[in-house]
Amino acid sequence: MDAEIADYIASVVLLAEAAFHAVQHITDTTPKRSILRLEARYGSYRVLVTELFSDDRSRKYRYYLLQDNYVEAGFDNSPDPRAIRLKYGNIGQAHAGEHVPHLHQADKTELTLTDEMVFQTFVQWLQENYPTLS
Repeated sequence: MDAEIADYIASVVLLAEAAFHAVQHITDTTPKRSILRLEARYGSYRVLVTELFSDDRSRKYRYYLLQDNYVEAGFDNSPDPRAIRLKYGNIGQAHAGEHVPHLHQADKTELTLTDEMVFQTFVQWLQENYPTLS
């Protein structure tokens, strides 16, 4: 694993341990990619995190806050057809597979485009939008 990616993953785990409870994580690394999977508790919520780094240094992420398997908030940059349509007006071949940062809410019935996100920004967003949970 690239040293910069290893440092980033270590910083994610440290921040998660400071911000959440019952943090569990695994890292799976091959020469072509590195994956961090993390699960934690935030008050009565579950936090699920996935960070995937490809050998071309591209990054996919998912940061989800769940209540009883109901998605309260989920940030990711997957090539979601609804996000592509919202960003470009259509989902044609020109944008197929494109990573589009977005936020799912109300159990994925609401979708909003966002800026690219890192884990630190996700934690800050949680603390601002769910401040009574600690």
